[in-house]
Amino acid sequence: MYNIIPLVLILISLGVIIVIVVRKFSVLANLDVDSIQSEREAKFKERIISNRLKRNYFKYYAKVTRALKPVGQATRGFFHSLFKKLLEYKEDYQEQKQAEALDENIQEKLFSEIDELIEKDELDKIEAKYIKIISLDSKNIKAFRGLGRLYFERKDFNEAKQTMEHAIRLLERDYNVYEPLRNEDLNEEERVKKDDISRNLSGSYFDLALVYKQQEKYAEAIISTDKALAIEANNPRFLDAKLEISIMNKDKDLAWETFEKLKAANPENQKLEELAKQIDEL
Repeated sequence: MYNIIPLVLILISLGVIIVIVVRKFSVLANLDVDSIQSEREAKFKERIISNRLKRNYFKYYAKVTRALKPVGQATRGFFHSLFKKLLEYKEDYQEQKQAEALDENIQEKLFSEIDELIEKDELDKIEAKYIKIISLDSKNIKAFRGLGRLYFERKDFNEAKQTMEHAIRLLERDYNVYEPLRNEDLNEEERVKKDDISRNLSGSYFDLALVYKQQEKYAEAIISTDKALAIEANNPRFLDAKLEISIMNKDKDLAWETFEKLKAANPENQKLEELAKQIDEL
């Protein structure tokens, strides 16, 4: 009896072991030795690739650095050359400004000489001085207007007309820039420039009107006078010339209209009575 008990205990223990083994057998069966090996190899490959990438990084970094070194040197050379050119431009600009200042001094001297020659009535020498100024400054309005008047005095009306028209073209370009701007939007220097352009342009229109008048092109003369009056509406000199041209052209209606404007702008004009009489006789 007592010998059976140990045997029973041994069998029970063996049964428990068998049950445990059976339960764990499916798990053990799913363990793939090959997959474990593959995982190890994958990790190894990953480590190798990582190390290779690191080596290649430093390898290509060194190559790129060597390749970019000439580019860097070239870039430094470019900016050095650019800086050198900027210095040269600066020097040229300073020389140009000095030359311009010198030209301005020469122009002032030439205008002063022209004033002296005008007193002597030496027209040919005056013409040469104006041309000299224009050669120094191709946009010098004062010189072009003076030269135009000179040709007018010499009765070279075609040359006077061409010279005055050129001055007008130069002035109109600047006038179209400044004219739309309100004075309150301009600084003092800009206002002075705008007024100077306007005054020169209206004066040039008037000079051209006088040329047309001498050529007996009265319609063109009226047009030019009207352009002058569009800038200076109450200028007595412009109104007087327009009235005279209207009378010469026998345009009675325009003459009376201009007469009234002249009378309002300059009531002390001593010629008003005589002008009224001329209009009546048209």
